[in-house]
Amino acid sequence: MNANNPMSPEIRILMLEDDPSDAKLIELALLGAGTAFVSERVDTREGFVQALDEFKPDIVLADYKLPSFDGLSAVKIVQETHPEVPVVMVTGVLGDETAVELLKAGAKDYILKDRMGRLASAISGTLSMEKEIRKRKLAETKYRTLFAEARDGIVLLDGSTGKVVDCNPEFERMSGMTLDDLKGQEIGSVCPGQFKEVSRQKFLEVVHTSMGTTFELSLQKPNGEIIPAEVTTSVMQFDGQGYVQGIVRDISGRKHAEEALQLAALVYFNSTEGMVVTDAGNDIIAINPSFTEMTGYTLEDVTGKNPRILKSGRHDNEFYQAMWHALNTSGTWRGEIWNRRKNGEIFPAWLAINTILNEDGSVHRRVSLFSDMSEKKKSEEVIWKQANFDELTGLPNRRRVYDRLDQLIKKSRRTGLPLALLLLDLDRFKEVNDALGHDMGDSLLNEAARRMLSCVRETDTVGRLGGDEFIILLSDLVDVDSVGRVAINILDKLAAPYRLGEEMAYISASIGITLYPGDAADVVALFKNADQAMYAAKSQGRNRFNYFTPSMQMAADIHMQTVNDLHTALSEDQFRVYYQPIVELATGVIQKAEAFIRWEHPIRGLLSSADFIAIAEETGLIIEIGDWVFRQVAAQTARCRANSHPEFQISVNTSPDQYRAESKMHTTWFDCLKEFNLPGQSIVVEITEGILMQSREKISSQLLAYHNNGMQVALDDFGTGASSLPYLKKFNIDYLKIDSSFVGNLSPASKELTLCEAMIAMAHKLGIMVIAEGVETQEQYALLKHIGCNYGQGYLWSRPLPAEDFEKLLKKTQASASG
Repeated sequence: MNANNPMSPEIRILMLEDDPSDAKLIELALLGAGTAFVSERVDTREGFVQALDEFKPDIVLADYKLPSFDGLSAVKIVQETHPEVPVVMVTGVLGDETAVELLKAGAKDYILKDRMGRLASAISGTLSMEKEIRKRKLAETKYRTLFAEARDGIVLLDGSTGKVVDCNPEFERMSGMTLDDLKGQEIGSVCPGQFKEVSRQKFLEVVHTSMGTTFELSLQKPNGEIIPAEVTTSVMQFDGQGYVQGIVRDISGRKHAEEALQLAALVYFNSTEGMVVTDAGNDIIAINPSFTEMTGYTLEDVTGKNPRILKSGRHDNEFYQAMWHALNTSGTWRGEIWNRRKNGEIFPAWLAINTILNEDGSVHRRVSLFSDMSEKKKSEEVIWKQANFDELTGLPNRRRVYDRLDQLIKKSRRTGLPLALLLLDLDRFKEVNDALGHDMGDSLLNEAARRMLSCVRETDTVGRLGGDEFIILLSDLVDVDSVGRVAINILDKLAAPYRLGEEMAYISASIGITLYPGDAADVVALFKNADQAMYAAKSQGRNRFNYFTPSMQMAADIHMQTVNDLHTALSEDQFRVYYQPIVELATGVIQKAEAFIRWEHPIRGLLSSADFIAIAEETGLIIEIGDWVFRQVAAQTARCRANSHPEFQISVNTSPDQYRAESKMHTTWFDCLKEFNLPGQSIVVEITEGILMQSREKISSQLLAYHNNGMQVALDDFGTGASSLPYLKKFNIDYLKIDSSFVGNLSPASKELTLCEAMIAMAHKLGIMVIAEGVETQEQYALLKHIGCNYGQGYLWSRPLPAEDFEKLLKKTQASASG
């Protein structure tokens, strides 16, 4: 049976009824009430289950008593398989207990068959109620879904107690606690410090006003982690119960962003770097205080202007084209740039430009940061000068000269024009420096540098390698002979007097010259060659220049080998002391001798002092060798006094380096004399005029110590230097030794005889004895004796002899005298 009402939708009714007439009565009752429906009747369990699936009813009208089935079972089947379909019982007789049981099982209502007039309204009410229930369940489902999946934390509090009733997973994550942990606790239990009271006050505020609010607080997890949160509260009613709902949003990211913005603002306004922001058209829209401080421009000065207002004019178009190419391709540019301040001053800056793009890739902003490099440039310039130039003279230093020479060598290879390296050492500079002080020495060095610069071209290089050593590089030499002319000019200029305060100083120079590519092919070899040539110039008398030659290289190799061999000569007992007699001219008696050191080299044979003493001085070995010689001489003197003459005297040569050393040479020698039981006058110390002129405290004290201990002093090679006569008396000189250069040309009518006679007369007036060196002929002997010379020494009597041969000579002369 069915009926149609176009004004209302049809209700699909499934009737569980075994009596067709009762089913008819139900339909008539519904038709009478104007209900539009479609119905189907079943009377078995199987038919009922099938109809539920296929007919898909909106409602079930079930009789309670069926032949093989009952209404309670039907209700249970519907609840298990189609709980959304309501069941209304339509039955003849139904007790109260049964009715209650049916309602508990899920039936929505029951109608007695003798009261069919209520059927239509019962069906309508049941369907309306079910619709509302479904709507409510759907809303609740949606709410629970949103509740569970919300990205914000949600917590539900009991409106009367403020304790947690429910929360979603996100709030569990934020609080670090599960719902089971949170239930029954006040929300303040997850708030640190002062936020406990904040949460309580906000809860009371919402309850009392019934108005929601938004505020910030922090949550604290059990592990101590703090999460800043924003809470939005609202009041809810459910089943007559009041609740307060809190939507809790984690604002850590926002807080970090805010802190970042604050930090950016601090950096922007307090940065020592100048900052400028331009728009897409490259017009200035913002600057920071450092920009104003560095450039002098205010925001009002530059707003809307192009950054080219800072353009210095020092960069060409290619520079800016390269900059814009980098900005347009990569969005960034970094480099050094010269900018102009508002007052016109130009300054160096380090500039970094970064581009900020819109989503479509177009330019939004460009941010430029720059720092003033003026001080840095000054510091770099100072450091560069210190690293490359001599602080005293301002000349290029060793490092700079090496670089310059390397560049000139490369240029010479290209042009084919040779270059010259002149290594220059100031002669006797140390004596001036020691006598007048370092300040005067520095003044002399500056003046010497100025004089050297005046002798060369602007394209040439004059450098200071250190101390009193200079270097000159002459490049692009069309005429190699010009090098010699330059060297002569330099020697002349340097030899001119130097006025140093109230004093006048005189120095000269020794120059070594080497050529590229003729002498060597690299920097190291050129320096080595020039050094050898310079020392050759010194050894040949100073105030001169020498060119490098292959023979110099050979001499340098020998020199190096000698240095190496000299270090082992003393320990391997290779030194010998030879003795040359000094004869008293009036009597012909030998009571004195001079000691000479010899080196019995295992390969080169017997070497004289001229072959190695200079090297011993250079290496510092002269101190140790000098002490060894003195000890040998003391022992020999003791033997001569015992076997030959009780007042026999031997003289020992000393080096200037022995007096410059820090060792107390005289103390050691005095101890040695005591060891051999010798008086001081048994040994004479020979010094040179150079030592005499160095009136330094160290030398003066040692010479005085000799005198105070009875030792006598002889001035060797007298007449060849520039000694001042007052020094002879000042230092208590006991013997003058006339140099052999005067004796060698001695004849009755010679100037040398006059000079020798004058020197002897002068010495005798001062109470000084005279010894003539280099006596080789009887005529020289006779002339010297005639003019009153006290002693003679030379090959006329004997060459220097080993100790044994010297002792034999003494015995022989004694035997001749006694015979």
